[in-house]
Amino acid sequence: MERNKAGIIAFAVIALIMLIFGLHFYEAVWSFPSFSPVPLLVIALVGTGIFATIKLSFPQIRYFKHGVNVVRGIYDDPNDEGDLNHFQALTTALSATVGIGNIAGVATAIYYGGPGALFWMWVTAFFGTTLKFAESSLALKYREIQEDGTTAGGPMYTIENGLGKQWRWLAVSFAAFAIICSFATGNAIQSFTVSDQIYSEFSSVVGDGHFLTLKHNIWTGFEVSYLQVINGLIMAGIVAMVIIGGIKRIGHVTGFLAPFMAIIYVLAASLIILSNFDQIAESVSLVFTMAFNPPAAVAGTGGGILLTMLWGIKRGLYSNEAGQGSAAIAHSTAKTKYPIREGSVAMLGPFIDTLVICTLTGLVIITTGAWKHTEFFVNITAQTGAEVKLALENGIFQGMELLNSSLLTSFAFKEGLSWLFAYGDKIVTFSVLLFAVSTAISWSFYGNQSVVYLFGKRAIPTYQWVFVLFVFIGGIAELEAIWAFGDAALGFMTFPNLLSIILLSTALRKYTKEYFSKEHETYLS
Repeated sequence: MERNKAGIIAFAVIALIMLIFGLHFYEAVWSFPSFSPVPLLVIALVGTGIFATIKLSFPQIRYFKHGVNVVRGIYDDPNDEGDLNHFQALTTALSATVGIGNIAGVATAIYYGGPGALFWMWVTAFFGTTLKFAESSLALKYREIQEDGTTAGGPMYTIENGLGKQWRWLAVSFAAFAIICSFATGNAIQSFTVSDQIYSEFSSVVGDGHFLTLKHNIWTGFEVSYLQVINGLIMAGIVAMVIIGGIKRIGHVTGFLAPFMAIIYVLAASLIILSNFDQIAESVSLVFTMAFNPPAAVAGTGGGILLTMLWGIKRGLYSNEAGQGSAAIAHSTAKTKYPIREGSVAMLGPFIDTLVICTLTGLVIITTGAWKHTEFFVNITAQTGAEVKLALENGIFQGMELLNSSLLTSFAFKEGLSWLFAYGDKIVTFSVLLFAVSTAISWSFYGNQSVVYLFGKRAIPTYQWVFVLFVFIGGIAELEAIWAFGDAALGFMTFPNLLSIILLSTALRKYTKEYFSKEHETYLS
């Protein structure tokens, strides 16, 4: 069956499943099997990471230095096929992974799982580094060069070209879910987070009675403010100007934006940690001791090591996207004829994302004491599926949703920089804005490549304008359902990618040995 026909059938089936199961579609991925406290997806990701690490003889240790040398540009050959150099491919992938998960995800993990959750995020990153190496190497190995000289790669091409045409149905399912995910978690959720953060900041300054913050009922049945509409329009315009220029413009923008936003955030977080120098040793000790012996009051449920472990693993996977296959799409565009070379570069992603940025966020929250600022008594789930907590203050129960929130990180930054100025939380707001825009830009390319795989380049303009529309919708809408469907799509992307890694692991081990058995020419004097 041709790809375009298979793609239409895939979307029809997915739409039918969503219509029948609704929000339970999310539970099919992240709560299956219901009798097990550990979701199958978490087992699959961690298990495949351990398997690949052993099979490939710990590449994250043996070849990490080589990846650093490659991204420095000393192996860049301008005559190689591809669209982006190694550095641009890495920053494009990082722009998608370094995002809301580094701010809100870490806060949520520590809030519900205690400081020990950070340790399990590190464990996830260690094995996830191998998954990034594997999926990116395979994506470049089995990529296709289009008639215009541009590249087309990713797990969908790995599955079809590496495993054979009989596996096309699996490749089609990956591409279909990647497109859905690009509209949801890679797009609308980012815009919503920015809109929500800016609305909160603005209303705290001018008040809810200001004409920009007043909410009005619109035809969709929910309330929206002028400020949210303006934010949606501005963000949609920024994204449109970048993505319509194609992958090379995306590469140039992310090549500047990703390092810029990371440097600002890292410097601010480092300043807070150093200003609490006397708390560093104790905080690091808490991370290790509470990873295996969490406090009984964690999340108000009695805690336990399993709870801490699950929160660390789930948020670690959400942050660095290792094993999901999305970053492999960006790395497949690299200018090189050696797949393993780009795979070595891809390993830097989880290191920067989780072991550096997430660690700094976690230490800011722990060293400032923000993680234990309020005594919480009970953990509940709202009817929307959002996770909330109830606090008892002055005899009144007050609830706060933290699933998609950066409130805890904002509080920690404000407390941590209070000795310097009173606007530390604004750094988080600024970071949320940059992270969200860069994530949307990179995810547009992931969806774009999936559209090309299924329907060809003629479908690109339609996809891009629909993508921009979802940026605007995300800025004004209530997105519980989109969160659920996006997370489910993210999960369903992951299974085909992990299967391809397992089935092609023997071939990948052979390619790796062949590559590192040779001397490779450098191109910088």
